[in-house]
Amino acid sequence: MKLSSELKAFAGRIGYTFKRPELLHRAVTHSSMSSPTRDDNQRLEFLGDRVLGLVMAEALFMADTAATEGQLAPRFNALVRKETCADVAREFDLGAVLKLGRSEMLSGGRRKEALLADAMEAVIAAVYLDGGFEAAKALVLRLWGKRVTAVDADARDAKTALQEWAQARKLPPPKYVVVERTGPDHAPVFTIEARLENGESQSATANSKRQAEQAAAKLLLARLEGTT
Repeated sequence: MKLSSELKAFAGRIGYTFKRPELLHRAVTHSSMSSPTRDDNQRLEFLGDRVLGLVMAEALFMADTAATEGQLAPRFNALVRKETCADVAREFDLGAVLKLGRSEMLSGGRRKEALLADAMEAVIAAVYLDGGFEAAKALVLRLWGKRVTAVDADARDAKTALQEWAQARKLPPPKYVVVERTGPDHAPVFTIEARLENGESQSATANSKRQAEQAAAKLLLARLEGTT
């Protein structure tokens, strides 16, 4: 199997030459395009998630030999979460080469955070299967770049941090309410409000519910802690 010009260009962008091109084909094939003769990327996504986790755990462990487990864990979570994987995928234009069914394509699948994140993990698995762990490790460290060394010392995601703030004050977990949805189906925009039982709330707008929830939580926590 040969790579199309688009996939060759993508392989060039990520800096890896596949000996088994079929692995990259599978990595960019969404389940909406699967068939009895065409595998999708779900199994690769499962494997790639684990490879990414090991690479990041080792990188953080070696980068800060004085850090405790409690300090390393939130940094790790920040580097492997779906939002970060999707950001990396966008940086290298992975969405442009995704193989999607018609319905996913029409609904803006090339820009969907979950699809991009899963495909990015699948690409990592494809490199792992094609070239081994060291090749996958080099790929991840190259693609994640300065994110690894620049990750915040306290890199808890905002929703987790806000929930911990509430729990410390014996409040129920925050609620996240969609207050507005605009834009076409293929490019929706969500405004979500983070609400606490004590009456505090804050809204934020983003292109996905997850991003809007995180942004609202971050803004609310910053106000509660007096940092804005």
